[in-house]
Amino acid sequence: MRRALRRLACAPRRAPAALNSLGLRWKIAALLAAGCAVVAVAIGLLVHHARLDQVSTSARSGATAQLLRVRQLYELTGRVDHGGGRDGTEAAVDAPGLPGPLRAAALAGHRGTYLDLDSDDPAVWAARRLGGDGGHVLSVRLSLRDQAAEMAAFDRRLLVSGAVVVALAALGGAALASRLSRDLRTAAATARRISQGELDARIGHPLPPGHRPGRNEVADLATAVDTMAASLQRRLECEQRFTADVAHELRTPLTGLHTAAELLPPGRPTELVRDRVAALRALTEDLLEVARLDADAERPDLDVHPLGTLVEAMVRRAVLSGQCTGEGVRFGRADERLVRTDARRLERILANLVTNARKHGGDPVDLRVDGAVVTVRDHGPGFPEHLLREGPRRFGTGARERGQGTGLGLTIVYGQAAAIGARVELANAPDGGAVAVVRLPEA
Repeated sequence: MRRALRRLACAPRRAPAALNSLGLRWKIAALLAAGCAVVAVAIGLLVHHARLDQVSTSARSGATAQLLRVRQLYELTGRVDHGGGRDGTEAAVDAPGLPGPLRAAALAGHRGTYLDLDSDDPAVWAARRLGGDGGHVLSVRLSLRDQAAEMAAFDRRLLVSGAVVVALAALGGAALASRLSRDLRTAAATARRISQGELDARIGHPLPPGHRPGRNEVADLATAVDTMAASLQRRLECEQRFTADVAHELRTPLTGLHTAAELLPPGRPTELVRDRVAALRALTEDLLEVARLDADAERPDLDVHPLGTLVEAMVRRAVLSGQCTGEGVRFGRADERLVRTDARRLERILANLVTNARKHGGDPVDLRVDGAVVTVRDHGPGFPEHLLREGPRRFGTGARERGQGTGLGLTIVYGQAAAIGARVELANAPDGGAVAVVRLPEA
């Protein structure tokens, strides 16, 4: 019993290592079960020792009473009633199995008892010196087999009861923690939806009547997340409206400025003015496009296209329109696949990537189609580390080696790719140069 209780008491020490791989619900259940196990072990030890003391006291009293009866009979008759094994009682003078400490105490003139419950034949001894006989000791031995069997059965009942209590505590803890775990999973899922751009997602945890902050931590967390999401949504909507309004208001004066620039007499100053006006008009159009992408107002016209043929036609149109030269962009394809995409938006993505590569990278620019993947690579200094780590930032092209200034090209690339269900990956080639990979969904 004691060895089993020690093993049960040591079991919670190994629990922390296993708890790391469990969910919150099972961690709470395991910790509650461990706490109940410690309490059950402590109570079991107390009850075990109390019962053991009770059995020991009763056995010692019985042995002492038997010793007095046998001694009185010996003094009256001069002989010892050996008992013959009745009720497990044996009486003798100078019994060969008498424990040494008890014999020594009896010879010293003390009446004492000796309890042995750990041997294969548990018993209790009582002994005292026989008066006038010098070194003779009268002893009585009572067998405790029945009491030992009773203690073993009692200990088994304690273990079973403790195991039932621990199991019920674990089940109760799991039931109580399931609601908490479910609420936390809902909050985590809502936070992920918000981080993915679904700004109107809310947890919507019901508040109990008379709720006060600090009383319900889960409700406080849900309220804080919902408040944060609402505040973030308002700020982003204000930013989107501001961007769209600024771009829209700039179109009218820029149109007039463009018309006035066309009326200027030919010359170098006129070319500079027209070039800056064109740059402002392009930036304004980019701002409006970004505003539409942010507002999720873009609805792609998806259709099935052979990707290699489609991209080759885009390159041919760009060369014919003068946007790029045949020497500046090298096109190649390895495999023809059907993809489901919006041709106009894909052309916008690739045009921005090629323009960015030619402006901030180095010629030649390789445009390659392999299956449902389009790769644009330049031979310049490559993308800066913060761009690869954090993604494109609006109005910033990256590092000095790739040109400083304002730009929305990569922002538009990511927005248009999300609209058509494509994925854009930026990297640097091992032998130098920036690599942009566009992965399209196959038809």
